[in-house]
Amino acid sequence: MKLTLNKRDPIYLQVIAYLKQEIISGQLQPGQEIPSRRQLANDLKINPNTVQRAYSEMEAEQLIYTEPNRPSKVTEDPNTLKNLRNEWFNHAVKDFVVAIKTVDISIEEVTDMIKTEMNKQP
Repeated sequence: MKLTLNKRDPIYLQVIAYLKQEIISGQLQPGQEIPSRRQLANDLKINPNTVQRAYSEMEAEQLIYTEPNRPSKVTEDPNTLKNLRNEWFNHAVKDFVVAIKTVDISIEEVTDMIKTEMNKQP
């Protein structure tokens, strides 16, 4: 896992955000197994209880599910995945708008810049 933890935010929230990003980006596919709690804690050098809290929150949001004696998996529910994607993009757009609100720029210029930047990305 390529997660760099910061000292500002609770670690379990950083783990959740990372796993959500992995789901949205397609790195974690619907129905795919995710690392065990112990494995992830070991990989990140964090307390297993922290990973347990992150996984519990994600289970409560129905983003992952765990069957008895089986590894946890990414949800396969298309509505849950769509809601996650929409939530992620809405948050990103709001942050972006707040960041540029003080700049004198037209929506057309912003749109052109976004298109240009999107075309640069692989």
